[in-house]
Parts: sequence; C-alpha cells; structure tokens
Amino acid sequence: MSRIIHIDLDDRNLPPPTPEIDQERKVAMFDLLEDNSFALPARDGRAVLDGPYRLGLAIREKRLVFDIATEAEQAAGEFHLSLGPFRQVVKDYFQICESYFDAVKTLPAGQIETIDMARRGIHNEGARVLQERLEGKAEVDIDTARRLFTLICVLHFGG
Repeated sequence: MSRIIHIDLDDRNLPPPTPEIDQERKVAMFDLLEDNSFALPARDGRAVLDGPYRLGLAIREKRLVFDIATEAEQAAGEFHLSLGPFRQVVKDYFQICESYFDAVKTLPAGQIETIDMARRGIHNEGARVLQERLEGKAEVDIDTARRLFTLICVLHFGG
C-alpha cells in the first residue's frame, strides 16, 4: 500500500486553535507522516497514479475536501465528503477532550484514565466513520484514519 508524504492543512480561515488543539494537530501530523497507509483504488476505469502522495485537507462550502497529488505534484484525485456524518462524533470528541484536558489538571490518575478510555473510544468511532466515507475513494488503515480524523477535527473546530 502507498503512503502520504506531505500534508497541507488549509486552516487559513479558522480561528487560532487553543494550545491543546494545536498540540493535537502537531502530534497527529507528525505521527501520520511517520507511519501511514494510504492508497487510491481504481475508479470508473481510470488509471490510478501511484503514491507516495501529497494530501491537502480543507473544508470548503461545508464539505471536507481531499486534494491528492503525487510526490511530483501531479494531480492524482480530489473528492469531497459531506460533513454531516462527522458532526456528532466531532462534537462528542471535542467535549470529551475538554473533559480530559481539565481532568489532567485536577483529577486523580484513575479518573483521568477513565476519561482517556472514553476519548479513545470516540476517536476510534470517528476513524471508523472516516473509513466508511472513504470507501471506494481511498484505502486507509485504522491508525491512518485515526490521525486523519484528528486533523478533520482541527478543521471542523473553526468550520
């Protein structure tokens, strides 16, 4: 399977992220570039340009846009996903992240661990939704989907 070697996150029109959100974004981007699995399947009889890929992520007109190019910056594909299926899980994820960030400051380890388990569960749900939405458009493993979901949350934060 191929991979992503560069990510351009179009967050120009978003409010500045909180320090916690900015840290989540940096970690997700670093982890994604270190280890990911991303491939474009053949569609509608079109030939597929092999990766590695450069990925642009943006929200435009209330749609999540994946703009994919080859390493040599040749256009490899673009697709738009409705944000509707992500709204509730993104909202839930931000709420649990707020609870987690607050808990780390004041609660004992056992309670922090419980909140973190819930946070990971919601994060996994977001990754599953993303994998479903990408079906037939792009093939990603669960770890790649988790990291992409984090970036979608960052974009959705101001979107």
